[in-house]
Amino acid sequence: FETKSSRVKGTAFHPKRPWILASLHNGSIQLWDYRMGTLLDRFEEHEGPVRGISFHPTQELFVSGGDDYKVKVWNYRTRRCIFTLQGHLDYVRTVYFHPEQPWIISASDDQTIRIWNWQSRQCIAVLTGHNHYVMCAQFHPTDDLVVSACLDQTVRVWDISGLRRKSAAGAQPMMGDPLSSQRLNTQGDFFNVTDVVVKFVLEGHTRGVNWATFHPTMPLILSCGDDRQVKIWRMNESRAWEVDTCRGHYNNVNSALFHPKRELILSDSEDKTIRVWDTTRRTLLQTFRRDQDRFWCMNAHPELNLFAAGHDNGLIVFKLERERPASAIHQNSLLYVKDSQVRLHDFTSANDAPMVSIRTAPAGQYLPPPRTMSFNPAEKAVLLTSDAEGGSYELYNLPRQVNGQVSDSAQARRGAGSCAIWTGRNRFAVLDKAAQQILIKDLTNQTTKTIKPPVTVEAIFNAPGSQILLSTATSVVLFDVQTRQVVSEINAAPVKYVVWSSDMSTVALLCKHTITLANKQLDQLCQVHETIRIKSAMWDASGVLLYTTLNHIKFALPRGDSGIVRTIDNPIYLVRVQGGDLHCLDREGSVNVIKIDPTEYRFKLALQHRNYEEVVSIIRNSNLVGQSIIAYLQKNGYPEIALHFVRDDTARFELALECGNMDIALETAKAIDTPAYWNKFSQEALRRGHIQMVELAYQRTKAYDKLSFLYSITGNTEKLVKMQKIAIMRNDLQSRLQNSLFIGDVEDRVRVLQ
Repeated sequence: FETKSSRVKGTAFHPKRPWILASLHNGSIQLWDYRMGTLLDRFEEHEGPVRGISFHPTQELFVSGGDDYKVKVWNYRTRRCIFTLQGHLDYVRTVYFHPEQPWIISASDDQTIRIWNWQSRQCIAVLTGHNHYVMCAQFHPTDDLVVSACLDQTVRVWDISGLRRKSAAGAQPMMGDPLSSQRLNTQGDFFNVTDVVVKFVLEGHTRGVNWATFHPTMPLILSCGDDRQVKIWRMNESRAWEVDTCRGHYNNVNSALFHPKRELILSDSEDKTIRVWDTTRRTLLQTFRRDQDRFWCMNAHPELNLFAAGHDNGLIVFKLERERPASAIHQNSLLYVKDSQVRLHDFTSANDAPMVSIRTAPAGQYLPPPRTMSFNPAEKAVLLTSDAEGGSYELYNLPRQVNGQVSDSAQARRGAGSCAIWTGRNRFAVLDKAAQQILIKDLTNQTTKTIKPPVTVEAIFNAPGSQILLSTATSVVLFDVQTRQVVSEINAAPVKYVVWSSDMSTVALLCKHTITLANKQLDQLCQVHETIRIKSAMWDASGVLLYTTLNHIKFALPRGDSGIVRTIDNPIYLVRVQGGDLHCLDREGSVNVIKIDPTEYRFKLALQHRNYEEVVSIIRNSNLVGQSIIAYLQKNGYPEIALHFVRDDTARFELALECGNMDIALETAKAIDTPAYWNKFSQEALRRGHIQMVELAYQRTKAYDKLSFLYSITGNTEKLVKMQKIAIMRNDLQSRLQNSLFIGDVEDRVRVLQ
């Protein structure tokens, strides 16, 4: 996810919701939903750049600090600033909440660090000792420690256990005027230093230090500065010392952090790069470059594999590696990769056992996880592809029996190629993207055939028989490997995944934001568009495609209807659909079963297949209700079915007229009993020739002229005589003349005209 804005000086992830705050150089604070890619809110009260920003771990609060010397605490639900903490005499660089105590820490260019109690809204400690701008100050996640980085080339570690003891004893916070508190208590130090003491001063940087942070679990500190270096420090109770330096940036390094779950360090710099280092060997693993934008800040999500970095023109939210476990399904079992093993999960017995261990990275190197898996049930062999070494595949033979014995990865056969899929029981196809060749190989990994594809291929996917699907930048081609002919082609954006139905009669082509449904000749059935990313899909037995986005499970019918089945908190990857049970893999690589209600899509499918018996049984046995179903039935031309759902008289009346059910229309018109509805009813009844109903409607609305005309055209003289008598009683000369004309009563006409 990327945003475009003025320079981002600070970012903060919400601990639970998919939100990120960005504090901007132009004085604004933005709140983004990074999943949906939408700007949720703006907060503008700071004058000048906002540098520090942080969410509270549990409350609906965030804190910001800026160049107006102010620290502001906001409630994001009421969307306003609750209060402002004043006391700094220069720019505020960073602000953070304490993980447990009601404290905020702020670092400033006035060479001090302040700790505030946000409940009492008082400053409870001022940490002095640095003799230049303090660029950063953070609490330790669990211990009573603070780390600070300063342009005086030092990193300081402070012990705040005295402050915790004092607040636990319920002592008064430091008063506004330090002189008066000194007079009251001659023992109290002028700057309240008794509460906070310097534990270590780390010297080693040769220029100003821009950032310092603690490791989440180990006694390590990370710092970086204008000397273009990232330094790792270790500490114990009595001392702290430099462990190593990561060199490679060629401009000021603005921030660095430890990866929360992996042995990695990330750093970003004004040299327009983000670099990833190995913590144990201090070697550079990866570099991400931007063309124009210098990086200013970086932040890790407290729980997910997500990072954010702010640069000159916005911010980026990124992750370091794929979180989708590679998997393949065969009949009642699922093969998937977890913890460097191929595991077999049996859907019926829910047994889960490791089958074979796969290659892991040598020390000090990074090996991306497998991307895709293709399974050959005849030979019990698995092909795994990954992005390692520019794209490579590995061929593993699985043990014949599942007995918990894990076979070794040593006997795996390897080769280069961006995609590898089985095309028969003893051969597989490998795509060499650089040379634009498809290699057909046998089980010993020997090339038996080389095919030059007729189009520029990005990826290959399996298809029925001796065919394969070739994905290009704009289309998908069905290609026969044996005859080397193009069978058919369909237009589609770059396809990421292909899902065939169990009988291989229909296929779903999954792109980033669209799903194309087609038959096996690649004739398009329909297309589904999504605004957020599509993650996975699976066909159910009845021919409905269920698919997941970042936050929903949805369905798509082959004739082009789609809808939401349920919402989900975290992305999941569907592996099997059976009735109301969805089997899926999560990002941790565990197999879960989610219960869903398939009623809505079964109902819509039955309608499309005109299977009215099933439609009626679903109506009787389920609790399908709601405006959306009624609107859907009305829109798609099934008003008579919609009538079964509606309880509201006006809606029933409209639907009854639409499908010509005049009995229900009459019943509801009587219940509503207003002239407008009777008029509408009479028009439709007349159009359909229901004379008695028309008569009743005219009588209810006292439409005497219309009644007379109705009786005259139906030749009902008896009723016309009655109408004349009514006209005489009502003293309505016009109506009397008309009726006498209809029944041929000359004398009465003369009487009226006299």
